[in-house]
Amino acid sequence: MKTSSSMCVSASKTKRFSLFSVLKKAASVIMAFAMITACFSLLTACHGRRGNDEFVLPGDFDESRDYEITFWAKNDTNKTQTDIYNKAIKDFETLYPNIHIKIRLYTDYGRIYNDVITNISTNTTPNVCITYPDHIATYMSGANTVVPLDGLFADPRYGLAGSEIRFDSPSRSEIVSKFLEECKIGGAYYAIPYMRSTEACYINKTYVEALGYKVPDVLTWDYIWEVSDAATAKNPDGTYAVNGQNVMIPFIYKSTDNMMIQYLAQKNAGYTTDDGDILIFNNDTFDFLYEIKKHVENGAFSTFKISSYPANFLNAGQCIFAIDSTAGSTWMGSKAPLSDIAEDMFVDFETVVRTIPLCDPNDPKMISQGPSICIFNKADPQEVLASWIFAQYMLTNDVQNAYAETEGYIPVTTKAHQSREYLDYLSREGENNKEYYDIKLKATKLLLDNIENTFVTPVFSGSASVRDASGQMIENVAKSVRRGETVDAAYMEKLEKDITSLYRLDRLKSNNSSSGSSTGGLSEGLPTASKVLITILCAVWLLLIAYGIRSFIKKSKK
Repeated sequence: MKTSSSMCVSASKTKRFSLFSVLKKAASVIMAFAMITACFSLLTACHGRRGNDEFVLPGDFDESRDYEITFWAKNDTNKTQTDIYNKAIKDFETLYPNIHIKIRLYTDYGRIYNDVITNISTNTTPNVCITYPDHIATYMSGANTVVPLDGLFADPRYGLAGSEIRFDSPSRSEIVSKFLEECKIGGAYYAIPYMRSTEACYINKTYVEALGYKVPDVLTWDYIWEVSDAATAKNPDGTYAVNGQNVMIPFIYKSTDNMMIQYLAQKNAGYTTDDGDILIFNNDTFDFLYEIKKHVENGAFSTFKISSYPANFLNAGQCIFAIDSTAGSTWMGSKAPLSDIAEDMFVDFETVVRTIPLCDPNDPKMISQGPSICIFNKADPQEVLASWIFAQYMLTNDVQNAYAETEGYIPVTTKAHQSREYLDYLSREGENNKEYYDIKLKATKLLLDNIENTFVTPVFSGSASVRDASGQMIENVAKSVRRGETVDAAYMEKLEKDITSLYRLDRLKSNNSSSGSSTGGLSEGLPTASKVLITILCAVWLLLIAYGIRSFIKKSKK
């Protein structure tokens, strides 16, 4: 028989064991909670909440070291542009033998954007990249991912026109102010402009006059719709009266994003605010969509995504008004030096170039577009400085003038505009159909004459999605009409919901509002595959933790 003393000892041990078990279970729960927290911290980190240290400009550039700078650029599959890049790199490396440039060429800015976004999480972004401010706003979602350039601009030694720069770099005042301001995001500069273009309307003047109209100096929307509708008239045999062919799409717009954006700007209607408020679903938008619906029904209007490149139809005499970038001018017209159609398909006609159609001829508004150059932050400030020096070189007259002459771009510096070489280039309009193709020079001069009439849309994380959404509304309406669907108030209500869902505009607005700044979380731009992988990893950890807790509780009960 146990004595009272031994019973007390046993009871004491039981209490201690029970208390120990409780403490052990509590510790396990705390440990599990800590692991879950760590898991979600990992998720947040992978979404760009952590990043590089803030860039600090070194006092001197260390020229005793070698640097390899990666440069991602777009070249439109144009060999001449590729040659210009290669020559620029060779000339730069002659001046700076210790800086080696490794170029990677893309045929699409969207691919550059996707690759940059993919590489942010692994800190393998390029050093220098040709891109767009809308894209840069998303790149900036990673902390200190993109280098702010205000300090670099102003540095007396290595800044614009700095004393230590070995080439004729433009000063800040020699960069067209309108273009430089387009590179400002949230109050700071995160890029330098590289080339600029706008949109132009390339017109088959011969057919316009055959329809009984004259081409005005300034196009209006009413005019272009009226002439386009008139061009849909057919002969008794079913061919079109204006061209005698079986195909005629009087009005084709290459970028429906720009079509909607510019129309809303001309109407002083809502698009977005600087803070990321989305205003595109307004009465002016829907009135414009109804107008488009009417002309699609008539067969007077189509888009690039539905029909193909406007130039292909224009050059074959199957289109009258083709709206495309001034940078695409070498593809436009009956004598275009570049073309995707067979030579025997060309139709001879007189081509003229005008600005895009306007709502008010006395208040012209046209979009400013074209690539800019940004610099990505790295752990080594000297590497960043080497990148900045190379980026500056892309603004020299030799590079600016040579690249601008390949298409209907214009240089971004007044220094280049006023150079003897560029003025000579402009004066030789029509001298031949290659370097001095008259339509290309006309498109170039159109933009030079309208720099002050250009505008850009607000830039914030996700602004690229709003741009895509604006054009998608036009595409959806045009496709629905062609399918015979009813486009009415109910359709428009559903369209708004579909577009909002497709581009996650409701979530985008929420993110911009909650962030309190012009940049949100990188999760908006993170590739789907990365999101899925991160989610799976976190789920596996949670399952392992749950299994461990369950096993421990079972053992404790035995």
